[in-house]
Amino acid sequence: MNITIASTSNQGDRASNQDQTGDVIGERSACFVVCDGVAGFPGGDVAAKIARSSLMAAFDGNAHLNAQSIRDYVNHANHSIRQQQKVSSEHSRMGTTLVSLFIDRDYGLAYWAHAGDSRLYLFRRGYLYHVTTDHSLVQQMKDAGHQTEGINSNILYFALGMGDEQRDASYSDVVEIEDGDAFLLCTDGFWHGVTLEQMQQSLHMVNTPDEWLTLMQQIIKNGQPENGQQDNFSALAVWVGSPQDTTLLHSLSEAAQFFPLRD
Repeated sequence: MNITIASTSNQGDRASNQDQTGDVIGERSACFVVCDGVAGFPGGDVAAKIARSSLMAAFDGNAHLNAQSIRDYVNHANHSIRQQQKVSSEHSRMGTTLVSLFIDRDYGLAYWAHAGDSRLYLFRRGYLYHVTTDHSLVQQMKDAGHQTEGINSNILYFALGMGDEQRDASYSDVVEIEDGDAFLLCTDGFWHGVTLEQMQQSLHMVNTPDEWLTLMQQIIKNGQPENGQQDNFSALAVWVGSPQDTTLLHSLSEAAQFFPLRD
């Protein structure tokens, strides 16, 4: 299974960048991680580094994946943050979001896990799927059918290191991978700046994951209001096979429906 990746991390107008990205591509399995330190309490950058480093260190790319091992990786990251909270009063309330993608290269399977409002998107056959649900107050309000106007979209009810110690991250079912699948892991600073339609359209215009991220970054920067503060943003693109060929074929098929060939 051919996997191609690209990543980016931008400080924006913030004093520091609390985002972390990481990847391990082993012989049998692969792991990709994006973390964003929770603002409002000291140590968000520390929590993000701990989560990334502990998960990367525990991951074994020479072994096949299973659901329990993924839970163990994420729980280990959460436990490592909470241990550091106990030894550092300054960082006693630090936390971080996490979105992680795991791929079994031999069996062609994908799993993912997330905590907070960093997201995972799957692009398949030219279409976009947002496959994670934010652990945020806004999302809770939406799920309950309430209006969200005026609600601070940055308020989280769960992230690693935050909330009830017994609470766990959210995990996907196993998903069979198709050749041409494209995954995007990103922080809220990224997905706030580029719409779902722009993400999808961008994929139709590029040939590499690097080009895809570059195009979306340009959209984010062009859409920044004057005198507005740009949040830090990070993203990791993971391509399986040749998504650019899949989206091109899909686009041609759509065009043929609207503009049929004539004799």
